[in-house]
Amino acid sequence: MNQKELGEIRRRFRPEHNNIQHIYGCYVNTNKEIISTFDESLGLLSQTEGEKYLALLKKALSGALGKNLLDISFATRQVMDSEEHRLLTALRQSELKDETLRDAFYRCVIDAIDMEDRNYLILMAYDVYDVPHYGKDGSRDDEGGELYKYLLCAICPVKEGKSELGYVAEEKRFHSAVMGQIVTAPELGFLFPTFDDRAANIYNALFYSKNANEIHGDFVDAVFKTEVPLSAGEQKELFGSLLTRTLDKQCSFDVVQAVHEQLSERLALHKESRDPEPLTLSAAEMGDILENSGVAPEAAEAFCRGCEEELGKDTPLRPANLSNQSRMQIETPEVKISVDPKFSYLIQSRIIDGHKYLLISADAGVELNGLAVDIT
Repeated sequence: MNQKELGEIRRRFRPEHNNIQHIYGCYVNTNKEIISTFDESLGLLSQTEGEKYLALLKKALSGALGKNLLDISFATRQVMDSEEHRLLTALRQSELKDETLRDAFYRCVIDAIDMEDRNYLILMAYDVYDVPHYGKDGSRDDEGGELYKYLLCAICPVKEGKSELGYVAEEKRFHSAVMGQIVTAPELGFLFPTFDDRAANIYNALFYSKNANEIHGDFVDAVFKTEVPLSAGEQKELFGSLLTRTLDKQCSFDVVQAVHEQLSERLALHKESRDPEPLTLSAAEMGDILENSGVAPEAAEAFCRGCEEELGKDTPLRPANLSNQSRMQIETPEVKISVDPKFSYLIQSRIIDGHKYLLISADAGVELNGLAVDIT
């Protein structure tokens, strides 16, 4: 899925746009015991309650593609005949109405995940989207489009309410009151099948993790039985490890600075282009960036080989996971410096009288603990 398709499905979770008939849930405690299950008719809920359920489900489609939202690909053999794909397909075909299938899915999730010392809610909904089609002039065709039938699941931690003062109108006084169990934003979830080329793709699911650096591998393995994708943090760590290992002494401050400047520039250009597809680079393109940053061709080739060995052949790299677009962080054991990548050129490395220094241009606007100071 690309950003445009994702946005189209996110908009389905406005009260007036979705075709969701029921909200299903399973409340689980820390001992992996089911406290309760429920089947709520969305039409019979109050407007406030309905909107809260939809907001929780929509959160499972939040974040960035390639970071919080990761593509899960099923092998052809899984789609043809596998227990995991058969269960997801049956849930979808039954429109989540089959209680036995729901119970089987709940148990699969409960056995797989560990929410530590927190109770949690497994929340599920089924929707049918009559996908509109548009002519070349941008006007909507009157003919009915394809029906995109999908299910969305969100795993939401539940926390204890706190004691607060609450106003009792009848007594015209404030009394101590404790709110009950509070459902918080989902920690993980998924969409099945994906909405690719504005149609259902049963070969893929879209997995959500609130923490982009934490992929719930046990959940992915139990529900999808596929290889667990690298988290954004793991991708960044692997990228850094490959750079230091393959470049060796060529991994200088100036080289790494130049690499991140080029990645930031490409991300900025991609954003300006409004391309809905996330920016990706091949290992060969990354090798070109290294060479443009002053790395010897043989070292750049070693990096490309390392990418293929660690990630697999033709696996793309996502610059958004490799370079922080908002901050460039420079650290020594004693000092931390945070710089907007657009102004990283203001920092230079120098060796003076045998000592290594980082020089920062500071011609104007210098502050020390919030006070404007002059450098004389």
